[in-house]
Amino acid sequence: MALLTESNLQSIRKAKRKLTPIRIVVLSFLGLIITGGTLLMFPFATVSHRFTNPIVAYFTATSAVCVTGLVVVDTGTFWSGWGKFIIISLIQFGGLGYMTIATFFLLAFHRRVSLGHRITLKEGLNVSHLSGIMHFTKTTLAIVAFFEGLGTVALTLRFMHDFPFLRALEMGAFHSVSAFCNAGFDIMGGFRSLTGYVNDLTVNLTVMTLIVTGGIGFYLLWQLVHPVERKKRKHMSLHSKIVLRTTFWLIVIGAGLFMLLEWKNPRSIGNLTLRGKILASLFQSITPRTAGFNTISMANLHQATLFILMILMFIGGSPGGSAGGIKTTTFVVFTTFVMKALWGRQRVVIFGRTIDRETVSRAVFIVGFGIFVIIVSTIVILMAEKDKFTFLQVMFEVFSAFGTVGLSTGITPHLSNISRITIMITMFVGRVGPISFVLSMIGRKKAPKVIYPEEEIAIG
Repeated sequence: MALLTESNLQSIRKAKRKLTPIRIVVLSFLGLIITGGTLLMFPFATVSHRFTNPIVAYFTATSAVCVTGLVVVDTGTFWSGWGKFIIISLIQFGGLGYMTIATFFLLAFHRRVSLGHRITLKEGLNVSHLSGIMHFTKTTLAIVAFFEGLGTVALTLRFMHDFPFLRALEMGAFHSVSAFCNAGFDIMGGFRSLTGYVNDLTVNLTVMTLIVTGGIGFYLLWQLVHPVERKKRKHMSLHSKIVLRTTFWLIVIGAGLFMLLEWKNPRSIGNLTLRGKILASLFQSITPRTAGFNTISMANLHQATLFILMILMFIGGSPGGSAGGIKTTTFVVFTTFVMKALWGRQRVVIFGRTIDRETVSRAVFIVGFGIFVIIVSTIVILMAEKDKFTFLQVMFEVFSAFGTVGLSTGITPHLSNISRITIMITMFVGRVGPISFVLSMIGRKKAPKVIYPEEEIAIG
């Protein structure tokens, strides 16, 4: 019996060693999906008070936790008040990360936060430093509360012109959290998203501000609001410089291309006023960066426009926030690496700083693995759906899932169960990140002690 007990203790210790911080983060997302999907299956979660198909329930939970916004049933009319509360809770937990919310409750009840918890929190928030992580977490939670509260007030005041106060408050709070977390879920009904407010200045500016703020990353927000960091603004970190400049230019270029391509399209912005065209172009440039709201129907856009949006969806937001995609920093490092390679230079230099080889390798891997996931998912869905949808429609759906965006040309509710499961997996990989997903599956491999001889091969 003693030997059996010792063996069990060794097994427990071994299991604990295998449960790395990255795996805890990945498992926490998976646990949220399972819990949320199970709750959404019960009759109290639907307007009809009937049990929900498990695929529908778990698809919705996955989309909410992964802050994507792709839905197979209309959120505003299918789910009851309790169902919407579950969905918005999953969005909040998924956007901030389970460990961040858990830390908030530990702090609220004056509980000690262990070193292991802090390390896991660092991985969940995707920051590079452990020192000051608790102060960083407190600041992050305060920022989230401030912007979501401000968004709720602004949207509620606007929606009060169209709905009773309680309904306006519900819509204001739901869409504020959904926008800041870059989720894209809406409760307007009829799969309309925000198309009814394409010309509305208040709704557009509020939602766009929340999307950008939630998508640039908590680390950058912390730098902007922290007193000590504000004094260092003249010497802003390389990370912050890349994020701010890339975000700005992606919005400007994206809006310019959208306006150029859709200017005369009567089914999108062709019949809008100049202000409406500018607002719609800016909104559709910002929302593919993983937000998922839309003020123009995606099904009415030209194919060239959809392709531009797919590129923006693939890039996504910035690290350490609620956005998905390969991230702006990865995009800049990868494109700089490619350009330097074309010029025959080995070092990647950005803003007078050399990027280390490990970071460059990670960027190349993230881009390559992202393309691989998109290709596999697209092939599976095309095989499952046969000729039901066009290649572009399927590709757009997969890009949207991987980038955790939520934009759709309208095919999501009509996908088969195999395609829905494929989209669910794609959303999950896009949310936890390619590197975290791979490391959670295979773990870190030790570097080989044997170094093999080099040999050249012909490529290109």
